Amino acid sequence: MPHKVFLSRLKLTDFRNYAALSLPLDGRHVVLTGQNGAGKTNLMEAVSFLSPGRGLRRAAYGDVPRAGSEGGFSVFATLEGMQGEVDIGTGTEGGEDGQSRKLRLNGTPARTVDELLDHLRVVWLTPSMDGLFTGPSADRRRFLDRLVLSLDPEHGRRAADFEKAMRGRNRLLSEHRPDPAWLTALEKQMAELGIAMAHARHELVGLLSGLVEAARDDGPFPSATMQLSGFLDGEWQRPAYEIEEIYLGMLQEGRYRDAAAGRTLDGPHRADLLIRHREKDMEAERCSTGEQKALLVGLILAHAGLVAGMTGHAPVLLLDEIAAHLDEGRRAALFDRVDALGGQAFMTGTDRAMFDALGERAQFLTVSNGGILP
Repeated sequence: MPHKVFLSRLKLTDFRNYAALSLPLDGRHVVLTGQNGAGKTNLMEAVSFLSPGRGLRRAAYGDVPRAGSEGGFSVFATLEGMQGEVDIGTGTEGGEDGQSRKLRLNGTPARTVDELLDHLRVVWLTPSMDGLFTGPSADRRRFLDRLVLSLDPEHGRRAADFEKAMRGRNRLLSEHRPDPAWLTALEKQMAELGIAMAHARHELVGLLSGLVEAARDDGPFPSATMQLSGFLDGEWQRPAYEIEEIYLGMLQEGRYRDAAAGRTLDGPHRADLLIRHREKDMEAERCSTGEQKALLVGLILAHAGLVAGMTGHAPVLLLDEIAAHLDEGRRAALFDRVDALGGQAFMTGTDRAMFDALGERAQFLTVSNGGILP
């Protein structure tokens, strides 16, 4: 069994609709129920800030502090983490500093928020992801990169550096006579970073596909087949250095075309994640809404299992409104699967009865107007 990572305390200050909250937790799953708008998802978002990035809403930091507050926001958590018990504090200070957040580990400033990945991995599923299969390819790339980041902490930095190099190349191409040496240097950087990004994505898809295949007859959720498309298709059996040379050649040959287009037309930023319903042999975007939800749930659970298996530590799961579109049998099966992962899950819903199958495995909390009812 993987080591259990869990929060034992969560404290918020001026976070969304919470002026101040101190919430003791006992290590079990956490079920948050209450009316719409009470602040259930806000609590989940606070937990998601224990990972790098802008949280499950992808919010600008300046939009997170409570309306009317003069400063920024803070999230503090005590948890049994991947390196033992740790106190994590993160947030913003407001004003000019409100657009970036700080991180403290056991009271000591951290160099970057990426250090959070040394202590826990957070995986989430929210209603906003329900349109993943029918939405733009950028949403699927972002979804896939979040999954990769849970296993490869360097992936986010590589992606950011690739984007920076690509923006520099695009600016150079917009000039009348760009410096060829500088252009070549940027393209070499893009080739190295871009192929590393793409390899990490392909590796994740392969590992996840294997896990989905192994569990395809285990439970009520349909299984998915996954494939990356749109960037160097058919070339990924070659050594990495050969693929880098191929991509570098594409960039150099495409300079005039990219200059005319005003953007780089080839690269990992153009790839797409293609998903099919295996049992029906049907593209996910053509499946019913309920089938798409079940496919997505199955993928998230498989990924959480992959993280637990590869790191030895179960991730913290955030499942927002998870039970709303599942029948009683699928809800019970979902809760059993979540519990079997060996970690701590936070789940929200308006009706407490929908979570009865969890029984004593969960701590039930009622949220009301930015507070927890006794």
